Parts: sequence; structure tokens; C-alpha cells
Amino acid sequence: MLEINRICHFCNKVQQLYIVANISKSTAVNLKDAATSLRAGNLVAFPTETVYGLGADAINKSAIENLYKVKGRPKGHPLIVHISSMKNLYRWASEVPEYAIKLARTFWPGPMTLILPRTKLAKNFITGSQNNVALRVPSHPLALSLIAEFEAQGGVGIAAPSANRFGRVSPTTAEAVYEELSDYLSVTDVILDGGPCLVGIESTIINCTKTVPDILRPGSITKEIIFAKAGVIVEQSTYTENQQQIKASGLLRSHYKPNASVFLTGTPKSGDGLIALDTYMTPVGVIRLASPKSNSEYAQQLYSALRMADRKKINRVFVIPPTGLDISIAINERLNKSARLP
Repeated sequence: MLEINRICHFCNKVQQLYIVANISKSTAVNLKDAATSLRAGNLVAFPTETVYGLGADAINKSAIENLYKVKGRPKGHPLIVHISSMKNLYRWASEVPEYAIKLARTFWPGPMTLILPRTKLAKNFITGSQNNVALRVPSHPLALSLIAEFEAQGGVGIAAPSANRFGRVSPTTAEAVYEELSDYLSVTDVILDGGPCLVGIESTIINCTKTVPDILRPGSITKEIIFAKAGVIVEQSTYTENQQQIKASGLLRSHYKPNASVFLTGTPKSGDGLIALDTYMTPVGVIRLASPKSNSEYAQQLYSALRMADRKKINRVFVIPPTGLDISIAINERLNKSARLP
């Protein structure tokens, strides 16, 4: 375990913070301890390829209740259960259509969450009292190693929403987790540091309880990618928040919100923040928060840029959204919610 001073400057409380540089023999003890902590009912924040998650034992009701409390998450808002491989799918899902099998085989491990009819293992405190459960196999090696160790110790799944207060900007670094949650976590909770997240925005969520699957929350895996790689046709959900027939993470109208006001139109003035591709010039006096060179870099940098605006106490952030049929779809969905647009 490396020194924790790098993180602890954010507040005076001292949490357990395991700095994990890579998956190696030198980190095996940390992972084992973190899994043991989960089994004991504590919380463990860990990196995935999308964003950092705040994990709890998915069948431990008191641990899940504490997770909701730490996040300030509304009761009944369902969680995503993280498992180590497709072989554990049927422990949680009672019915798996053929197209869902294709999706899992093609995109797991990876940034895709599948919603499926639940087994008795998935209790109401995980599913939001729905008859389905959200499942995912992350591709980050630290996440996979943690889940595998947790399962080796007798666990069956880690429920892990993003490691931030509800409705706020998701963290993509361990520092951001600590900055966000250090006042709420216990000294028995753990943060695992696996470096910055590669994707930067949350997983694609697909409703697999219908004859034709539909994307409830866009992510880096688009419907074009799904068809090209798996041969599965998926629809894009057009339900509004009030019309939504199924509950899932990230579907509320206002979400991913910094303290600053976010504007997707208009001209920034001196003292305002700006997020835009590097081809867009920064006006005089405007504070540049991110200058990504591509849409994928845009996704990687978006949340950290919004968090930077709050650290700098910037009141207004102007964003020039990316365009295209790639991850920009998901970026714009997040931006609309951070700006509270319909």
C-alpha cells in the first residue's frame, strides 16, 4: 500500500485509501482486504472503465441501505449489480433472451448494462421493487479482480452506482471520489485507486425485457456498434422521465449536475468556463476547462472539467457540444441533463 497523502489533502478525515497502480502481486493483499471489507458490510469505491463506482454487497440489505444513505440516493432507485463474468448471469437473471446472450458475449466485459427479469436472488432493495435486475461485467482489470476476489470469498455480486452524491457529477478519479464522499464515508470504507477512467461516462443501459431491446441510457456502445458487432437491432428509448415504464440509473431529467450553471448555447464572457473541442478558440478572459481533440477524449475529460469548474468556483460553464453518431450521443444526453434541458 502506497502513501495516502496524495489524497488526504482534500479534508482532515483519514479514510482507508489503497493506492493501486496495477494488478500485480504487490496489490493482491489490498484487493483481498477490500473484498473482505465488502463481505463485512462496508463500502468500497473502485474504478471501472466508465466511472468510479461505490460498491456494496448486493445481497446485504443493511450495506445497501448505507450505500443509499452515503449517496443521498432516493429509495427505490435501482442499482446495477456487477459480476465477474457471463457465467454468473443466470444467478441473477431468470430469463435471458437470445439477443441478450449475443450482447453479453460480444460486449462483456465492457461498458454495457443489461436489464433482465430477476431471480429470487435479486431483492427489492436492489431492483427498486421491479421484477427485473440490471447487470454488468466491467472491463477495468482492478474492478474485475475485486469482483473475482469478492466472489471467491463467497460473494455473488457487487451493487455499485457511481461514487458521487445523487444527481451530481460522476467521479473519474480516486481523488474525485474522496473529494465528493469523504464527509460521508466511514473509516472502515475503502477507496481503490486505479487511475483515471478510460471511457469517462457511464455504461450503455439496454432494456432486455422486451421482444426488441431498447437503449434506456446511451453510452460509448451505440446502436450502430451493437448491430455491426453483434448483429442485434436495438431501439433508442424515447420515453420521457414521467413516461418511463422501467426504472434504471441515470434516467431522471436532472442529473450529472455541477454547482455551476451549464449553458449549451450563448457566448461566454470573462470569468466564465468553457468546454469545447480544441479547434474552438477560447475568448479573452474565459477560463478553458477542457480542450479535447476527439469525441472520445471529450467523454474522458467532461466530468473532470465540470468538477474543475466547481473547484475554481466558476458560476457559469459554456459548453460547445460534440457532434456525430458515436459517443457524442451519450455526451449530449449527459450535457442536456447537467443543463436541465428536456
